[in-house]
Amino acid sequence: MAVYTELSVDEVAAFFRVLGLGLPRSVRGITTGIENTNYFVNTEAGEYVLTLFERLTFEELPFYLHLMKHLAALGLPVPDPVANVRGEILHSLKGRPAVVVNRLPGKSVTAPTVSQCRTVGEILARMHVAGSDYPRHQVNPRGLEWWDEVAPVVGRCVSEEQRSLLISELAFQKEIAASPSYEQLPKGPVHADLFRDNALFDGEHLTGVFDFYFAGCDAFLFDIAVCLNDWCVEDCTGGQRDDRAAAFLGGYESVRALTPAERTLLPAMQRAGAFRFWLSRLWDLHQPREAALLKAHDPSHFERILRVLRGEVA
Repeated sequence: MAVYTELSVDEVAAFFRVLGLGLPRSVRGITTGIENTNYFVNTEAGEYVLTLFERLTFEELPFYLHLMKHLAALGLPVPDPVANVRGEILHSLKGRPAVVVNRLPGKSVTAPTVSQCRTVGEILARMHVAGSDYPRHQVNPRGLEWWDEVAPVVGRCVSEEQRSLLISELAFQKEIAASPSYEQLPKGPVHADLFRDNALFDGEHLTGVFDFYFAGCDAFLFDIAVCLNDWCVEDCTGGQRDDRAAAFLGGYESVRALTPAERTLLPAMQRAGAFRFWLSRLWDLHQPREAALLKAHDPSHFERILRVLRGEVA
């Protein structure tokens, strides 16, 4: 959530007037994240988040927006896109696709408790179950096909040791994806980016999950692995905190039990999750875009996690 497209207060006010959301009292750019332009907008009617999409197109966005609408309608604590008088939830602002959602209460946590990890596991499983009858389909935009395209590009920008790791892990993940066990994995819509900064808490109570713009249809186990790699690791070492991981998986299985194939492939999927985010951070580092406000992420964090999962680091 960077700021690539700068908006004046008057531009935001005119846009919000059309949506019937009242006069903005404050408009503030959001600096976290790197994909889209985001603003917090407080109005007479309430608090909202305005997003302008810098990469995703009008054709691609309905999957994400209607998934949020689907989950919100089923009572999940996710952003609910605001419709205009014609019932449309995808809008246009300054020539870019745009959406306005309600701002969820709470704050992100940097050092999650065991209880919070369990709650995140529960909500992830609830989202998987609730999305099982979602009618739209879109492949994971940052899945294996994307890895195959990006790895050779970023491989030219890293050390020989890192390049060897890229090649080795990509080959391993292709082998896993072609295996009979992988074919047996339950699949459906996944968030694919449910990090600590994409969830909100009020104390131990989870108040929201947001930023669905990397969502797609993939193995539920990949979603689980992405969460384990963020919520349940020590940031300084990349090693897993077993108490957090047990709580997360216990919370998940209190809603949906893992299958035998999922239990077998969980270690491989955790490597897949670490590899995906190492790749994307390398890509953002070496293929940067200009933004008025931008906070980049460190690729070495997920390289370290991947090496730990591969048994290369104690």
